[in-house]
Amino acid sequence: MFRQVTPGTTSRLTTVDHSETYGRHILAQVVPTLAIDTCLDIGCGGGQDLQVVLAQHPQAQCVGVDYGDWQAAALAASGIKPISVNIEAEPLPIASESVDLVIANQVLEHTKEIYWINHEIFRVLKVGGYFYLGVPNVLALHNRLLGLFGVHPTCSKMLSAHVRSFSKHDTLLFYREVAGDLTQLAGFYGSQFYPFPKPLARPLANALPSLAFSIFFLIKKTRPYEGEFLNHLSKVFLETNFFRGH
Repeated sequence: MFRQVTPGTTSRLTTVDHSETYGRHILAQVVPTLAIDTCLDIGCGGGQDLQVVLAQHPQAQCVGVDYGDWQAAALAASGIKPISVNIEAEPLPIASESVDLVIANQVLEHTKEIYWINHEIFRVLKVGGYFYLGVPNVLALHNRLLGLFGVHPTCSKMLSAHVRSFSKHDTLLFYREVAGDLTQLAGFYGSQFYPFPKPLARPLANALPSLAFSIFFLIKKTRPYEGEFLNHLSKVFLETNFFRGH
């Protein structure tokens, strides 16, 4: 059931299908319901999520954002335009209100600059466009049980690359308090359910998404963006130095 790994790098469980963590079967269910001419994937890696989009919308212009050109050749070969951007310190080289769907799947848990990143996401999104956010769930069932025994959540270990935690309630609170009526939750989903194998994990995650390992939000932009995410930093006192642009 367990394998030897370097702590903080990957799961020790051998019972689970680790590809379920990315929930691409959920994305494949969502994208046919959306009108997509332009799609932007932040932290795109090898472009697997964009390939899901292209399978349903072959005419879509897909842009993959990552830091460095380590996947540029593979992305270009798949019909995806690669762009290298430090999303925590640089603007996206994308026109405002020009993108139908922005994807950030298993990315934002690696970042500190949540206000700047969301500022750029909602700047480039069209009114009526969608943000598909996938993150590890700090309140997944297995994390809640681990906490009873004084064990840290698996998705936010100091040894790992993750620097921010997410749960359903806290994520929705963030968008409600910071963005107000700019955002509207259009869908909420779960994928991966520790420690169960795929045949059990999928139905459990579908039935109890807020207890799943990964949680996914489909967030609609309802009106023009007016700088809410950066403006929030001027309205409240937060004891950290968040990036606000140059």
